[in-house]
Amino acid sequence: MPSQFFGLNIAYTGLTASNAALNTTANNISNTETKGYSRQQVNQAAAEALRTFTTYGCAGAGVDVLSIERIRDEFYDNKYWATNTNAGQYNMKQYYMHQVEDYFADDETTQGFGTIFNNMMNALAEVKKQSGTLATKAQFIGFAGNLTEYFNSMANNLESVQKDVNSEIKVKVDEINSIASELATLNKQINVIEMSGGTANELRDKRTLLLDSLSAVVDIDVTEIPITDSYNPERETGGNRFIVKIAGGQTLVDTNEYRTLSCIARTNKEKVNQSDAEGLYDVYWVSDNRTGTLGDQFNLHNPLLGGELQGLVEMRDGNNGEYFNGVVSNVESAGKDADGHSLKKVTIEVDDAYLQDLNKSTLSDNGGKITIANTVYYYNEWTYHYDAATGKTTYDIIIDESKSGVGVPAGSIGKEAAIGKSVRYQGIPYYQQQMNEWVRVYAQGVNDILAGGYDAYGGNGHKLFAGDKETDDAQYEFTNRYSQTDADGKRISESIHVAADSYYRLTAKNFNVLDVMAEDPDLLATKTDKTAGSDEYGNVTKLLNMPNDKKAASFRGAPTADFLTCILADVALNANSANTFYGTYSNVGKAIDNQRTSISGVDKDEEAVNLVKYQNAYTLASKMIQTLTEVYDRLILQTGV
Repeated sequence: MPSQFFGLNIAYTGLTASNAALNTTANNISNTETKGYSRQQVNQAAAEALRTFTTYGCAGAGVDVLSIERIRDEFYDNKYWATNTNAGQYNMKQYYMHQVEDYFADDETTQGFGTIFNNMMNALAEVKKQSGTLATKAQFIGFAGNLTEYFNSMANNLESVQKDVNSEIKVKVDEINSIASELATLNKQINVIEMSGGTANELRDKRTLLLDSLSAVVDIDVTEIPITDSYNPERETGGNRFIVKIAGGQTLVDTNEYRTLSCIARTNKEKVNQSDAEGLYDVYWVSDNRTGTLGDQFNLHNPLLGGELQGLVEMRDGNNGEYFNGVVSNVESAGKDADGHSLKKVTIEVDDAYLQDLNKSTLSDNGGKITIANTVYYYNEWTYHYDAATGKTTYDIIIDESKSGVGVPAGSIGKEAAIGKSVRYQGIPYYQQQMNEWVRVYAQGVNDILAGGYDAYGGNGHKLFAGDKETDDAQYEFTNRYSQTDADGKRISESIHVAADSYYRLTAKNFNVLDVMAEDPDLLATKTDKTAGSDEYGNVTKLLNMPNDKKAASFRGAPTADFLTCILADVALNANSANTFYGTYSNVGKAIDNQRTSISGVDKDEEAVNLVKYQNAYTLASKMIQTLTEVYDRLILQTGV
């Protein structure tokens, strides 16, 4: 039978259990406002009963405190992380699209394209009224200069946005690295505690809070697997293998081990797009954290990337799916360059309409990287070809085999080739390309009209628009005209080298008025008849009609005057889409967070009730001990012999 003091022991277990519950309640109340804290509770069970070898068989032995565990539902954590990833992506798009929208604005407070273009056309109308007057021509050329300055400013603004986005990509990569390091440290600390029989509640809360932050930056997948005894697989050691994967399944953290990422700036010879800012980052896995040795490239254009990182990458690199791609049709030697490097000419046939039109070209003018049959090469230059007989468009890409470190095999014929990646979002490269295309189309249309007329001196007309060269004060005058036709209006075969003085060299950033035209407005070719007087304005009429005549010059199938309408439609749609999706995912995320908080969060009213409940239990256990003390006092002191 049990000891006479058995009841005292039972009361003691109740006292300790109530004390643990009171301490846990105090801890919950203290952390009511602690971010990420999960409510804790005492898990207890009846102690194993003792056999008494009496008629009633067994006697209860009190209560055992099994553990103090946090209340957490991993289902809601996973749902929150998935929603937070989407919210992070559209948050970045919303922020930067708002900037782009502001830059393209044309309203009462901001003079945009529409206002500047209309002012120029109104000045041109004044030239028609007084075509022989120097002042009106000078005024028109001045307003034409305002138009070029508008595009220069827009190009610089978009480049600045691209640089800001690029810098923030590095910040997010550094944040991923920091979180990975902290997660690995926490995993080690948690396993040390839990393999010793404890429960690392506070450390687990810190880890979950870090995962909340990581899920906003990139898509995550979290797995926790109990570690078992290798000699007895059914026995769990108390430790866990904790794995965090990002961007669709790439391991970032595996328990105590973690991987890091490194941002490497592209050189001037590695630009993907002609108008890209200098030093855009590529991201690589670090194969050795101690030495910083780089491993495989981290695919920033992975559609499963997710989070703020995906939003930033799509803003920085978004080309609306329009990138250079084709099929290799020929490979041959191109000799050697001045440094003795072996060169190879690779001919690539393209089918996409945007690649067949050189005005839409975004190919780098300084060389870059090209991928052929999954092998990366460096190219120096390229030449555009159009064959009127076959209607085919090809590009001859000159590859530096020495820099590439590998030769281009003849077996590459028939293989796919690509420069850059398809990023199906209208980001900064898309808007840069749209502006470049418009200035090329419009400048070519105006220049062709003026070149066919005569100036006030009776001389052949000069071009109005040019492109400033980066290296000196000279200008491109577009002596190699693109898309020439024969007497019957049929397009003829042509070849245009990247360095040729063609309209490809014109961008929104270097768009300008021809210097000689700005110096002498009388060079403006207002006449169509050389022998007519100075008041003849046939050419001016053509210039006035051209912006509304899509046969003369068209942009996206519309007259050139509709540039702002076309661009604003894209900007407004993307900005509105980002606002809508961010609002949706943000609200869903808040709803899910409220649901998980209702489970794991601290409720002050509930804890107040618990406080009274456990206080009463503690008081009763104390009362029981007091009662038993009196019993033992009577038993020992008053009945003893």
